Amino acid sequence: MKKPPAQLQLFGKVSFRDKLFFTKHLATMVKSGIPIVDALTTLAAHNRSGVFKKTINSVIAAVENGSSLAAALKQHPKIFDQFYISLIEIGEESGTLEENLEFLSQQLNKDYNLKKKIQSALMYPMVVLSAAVIMGGFISLYILPKLVDFFGSFEIDLPVTTKILLFLALTMKNYGVMIFASLILLALVFAAVVKIPKVKPVWHRALLRFPLFGELIRFGQLARFARNLGVLLKSGVPANRALVVAAETMANITFVNELKSTASQLERGKKIAEAMEKNKNTIFPPLVTKMISVGEQTGKLDETLLYLGDFYEDEVDNISKNLSTMLEPILLITIGLVVGFIALAIITPIYELTGSIRR
Repeated sequence: MKKPPAQLQLFGKVSFRDKLFFTKHLATMVKSGIPIVDALTTLAAHNRSGVFKKTINSVIAAVENGSSLAAALKQHPKIFDQFYISLIEIGEESGTLEENLEFLSQQLNKDYNLKKKIQSALMYPMVVLSAAVIMGGFISLYILPKLVDFFGSFEIDLPVTTKILLFLALTMKNYGVMIFASLILLALVFAAVVKIPKVKPVWHRALLRFPLFGELIRFGQLARFARNLGVLLKSGVPANRALVVAAETMANITFVNELKSTASQLERGKKIAEAMEKNKNTIFPPLVTKMISVGEQTGKLDETLLYLGDFYEDEVDNISKNLSTMLEPILLITIGLVVGFIALAIITPIYELTGSIRR
């Protein structure tokens, strides 16, 4: 018997798209009656990612040595999360692996589309702001310093706008590199600070309160929570375990902590909706708790949660469409005002100088 390989220390990353296609193709082959090892071997042979190919080969070796598919996948937690493994595990235990793989591929596809919607909503403002920062940095470091000597030769009383521009130009000429280096350093320090365990929960809760973006993050997390919990319950995972697994799929620490707190209260005999409503600072809106309460009373909690997942995914779609519409005029007006100010500050003294020469 072959000795199963130790867990691979992977330095690369496996994209969500690769994992989605792997699950979709595995579901199709298993449904067609192809044995797990043969299906995995075929997927490994046709996989373009070297990292993922090594991972699949490791899974194949573990399965050939008698491990279940879930146990083999569990050796690679950076690629296959607990949500993924739980559905595979339940499928193997209940004999519904084909259905669970197919259902898992559908949910991963929805999760992928949700991520794309959020990314597309943030793309436009990020591109515009990045372009503005790059152009502003170029003007500040290379154009404005040259204006200091140019306007210094004028023998006229400069307008206020030009004086402000000259002050900025002189500051950038003397301290420009230091200012930009400090801003980059500050950004790096901030990124490191918000990852500190005691600071991260505070930062994640603050993110949920940001105008527009906070709502986008909140609805995205609500959609993932409802859909993942609904899928787990529908697959037969007990409620308290399903809540813990669903919590581990959340990107926002605030959601993670509240879901784990809710799971602990379930062990004391409380229902999900009751545990959520008891928290005075709950992040779950009344619609969610009321719908969950109705689902628990009717015995259709999994269907209710899947409906809520679709509902909040539609909300994310609506916000992403409106976000660009709302931000576009704000960004254009801001950039227009800055450009207009610079143009006015440069043209006004030149116009006054030419006027004094004619006189």
